[in-house]
Amino acid sequence: MTSLLEHAIAKLRSLPESEQDVIAAMILEELEDDRRWDAAFARSPDLLAQLAASAIAEYHDGKTQELDLEKL
Repeated sequence: MTSLLEHAIAKLRSLPESEQDVIAAMILEELEDDRRWDAAFARSPDLLAQLAASAIAEYHDGKTQELDLEKL
């Protein structure tokens, strides 16, 4: 365990149990979300490559336009 994580956990121990549970749930949710993203990307590398190639082709064909943040 890193020293930063140990420091964070030490601070968490001083919180009320209800707050500890909220933060623990947030951490677990984040870890599960990362796992789902990794699994999704692992299942579809060919699709992602095809989408990237298509986007690059559209750019080279002049079919794209610069994003204007003022128009969002």
